[in-house]
Amino acid sequence: MAAPDEALLPTFSRIGESTTARYTEIPEGSMLPETAYRIVSDEMMLDGNARLNLATFVGTWMDEHADRLYAEAFDKNMIDKDEYPATAAIEEYCWRILADLWHAPDHHDAIGTSTIGSSEACMLGGLALKRRWQHARRAAGKPTEKPNLIMSSAVQVCWEKFCNYFDVEMRLIPTTDEHPLMDGTGLEDVVDENTIGVVALMGVTYTGAYEPVTAISAKLDEIQAKTGLDIPMHIDGASGAMIAPFLQPELEWDFRVERVQSINTSGHKYGLVYPGVGWVVWRNVAALPDDLVFRVSYLGGEMPTFALNFSRPGAQVLLQYYRFLRLGRNGYREIQQTTQDVARYLSGAIGRMDAYELLTDGSDIPVFAWRLKPGHTDKWTLYHLSERLRIRGWLVPAYPLSGEQADQTVMRIVSRNGLSHDLAEDLLRDIRIETDFLDSLESPMPHPGLGPTFHH
Repeated sequence: MAAPDEALLPTFSRIGESTTARYTEIPEGSMLPETAYRIVSDEMMLDGNARLNLATFVGTWMDEHADRLYAEAFDKNMIDKDEYPATAAIEEYCWRILADLWHAPDHHDAIGTSTIGSSEACMLGGLALKRRWQHARRAAGKPTEKPNLIMSSAVQVCWEKFCNYFDVEMRLIPTTDEHPLMDGTGLEDVVDENTIGVVALMGVTYTGAYEPVTAISAKLDEIQAKTGLDIPMHIDGASGAMIAPFLQPELEWDFRVERVQSINTSGHKYGLVYPGVGWVVWRNVAALPDDLVFRVSYLGGEMPTFALNFSRPGAQVLLQYYRFLRLGRNGYREIQQTTQDVARYLSGAIGRMDAYELLTDGSDIPVFAWRLKPGHTDKWTLYHLSERLRIRGWLVPAYPLSGEQADQTVMRIVSRNGLSHDLAEDLLRDIRIETDFLDSLESPMPHPGLGPTFHH
């Protein structure tokens, strides 16, 4: 008897469905496309719901026109600027838009590039700082062996990677209860002739607060007046660089501050694009050493490139331009304001609960953090609350702070486009229910709860 047509077999009796989905070796034979799709789709069901993931800053929603544009551009290779010149031109439109948004003195003289995300953008900004310092040291006949970079202990892990990978000493200003943000205090103790720059955070991932760029710059002015050391700044605006221009336009943090040489942001965070795109812009061409830019022959043309990656998707760059065109300044302002309104609503309600006190309320970026009031309970921790909320589908992280505050545990909510007021009400209901449950315990929880599950 002839073998039956695979497509005629009952769905879950087909090759692949009736065996295992956990392949650690490529299977010998082929399977129907719908079977392969179903296997992957079924495995993916075990993931959390991205819309209910309040731990991530990364965008989880775009409209149907963006989805259509994304599908039309799946095959675009961003590095192939000879073959896809229109996509290459759109990349330049985007970073020039950002240069203008961030008040570059002459946005025609600015220079920038897209990246896979803000982590790569940070590393490119750090490399430019290091190379400029090396050039200045060599011109002065001085050694270049021991560069250092200064930042808060609350920086994202990408800065640890940069310093590790590129042989730069990482000098941290520890956060304290008195100085929860790097504000210039103590800079004179760590700055020296080997300092390549100072990184300021426009949106600390732990709490959502802005570091005061002008105060840090003023302290560096004082140091220069006393020592002659002219220290540049890089702004890590992974989140805040796409919030502040719309919600706090009067706040000076960008190229209006003369020490600021470069700014990075994440297009896939509050830039409102699907995961896979970041940006870095330098205030002028002179701020990016020319010897960092490669000019390569690729598929018939010569092109300049400054990136850690080579081939990478071009679709997200097109999506970023779509967002800029679709929303404009007014649209971005409206979305970011709505997102912040939800954050302020949530933080206000949580701050009024007897068990908690706020560290931040979402007034900077739409992110806020809270902790248990000292002495409230010895029977449960925020790790238990995080675990209880996960049972209900919400991903709300609990984690320790940095620096001298590492003994303090907090919880954080990231409000994003797509977290509606209705969903926020549902979340508050569940936080109240689970807090009441935990407060009703007559003895301590028998396990430590869900520990930190991510790294800043």
